[in-house]
Amino acid sequence: MRQLNPVSPKFIGVQLIGSAIVWAIFVLILLVAAICGLIFDITWLMVLGFALAAGCIILAVIEAIIVVRQVKALGYLEREHDLLVQRGIMFRSTTVVPYGRLQYVEVSAGPLLRMAGLATITLHTASAATDASLPGLPRPEAEALRDSIASRGGARLAGL
Repeated sequence: MRQLNPVSPKFIGVQLIGSAIVWAIFVLILLVAAICGLIFDITWLMVLGFALAAGCIILAVIEAIIVVRQVKALGYLEREHDLLVQRGIMFRSTTVVPYGRLQYVEVSAGPLLRMAGLATITLHTASAATDASLPGLPRPEAEALRDSIASRGGARLAGL
């Protein structure tokens, strides 16, 4: 089998920034609770707030390590009759999307992806089980892949 095409390494940064924003909100809320416990002399609230904030920081670091590995395990391969999308580190998932089953292909990007010049390509098929998305592709590559897949899908449908 040929080598999978990886997603952009910039996608690691995008995922880490998105994750850091979520964890920062949790930590901030817990630190506010801990400081309120300190100000109003509520010991259990102070201890619980600081302990949970520390726990969130530890979980954020663990998630960062996992995210780096997950992004490195994400890839795709254009084959003659289908597109193969592979993801996962512990639980590897391989989705095969036949070109003849495609209904439409979509390229989208949220604010963080746009800032990094990346996009997500989503493939919608006649069966929800074979729908697939591939995040973290450079925008020009995602658009070229969309056009390539759409033309192959159209050619397969024309042959029916």
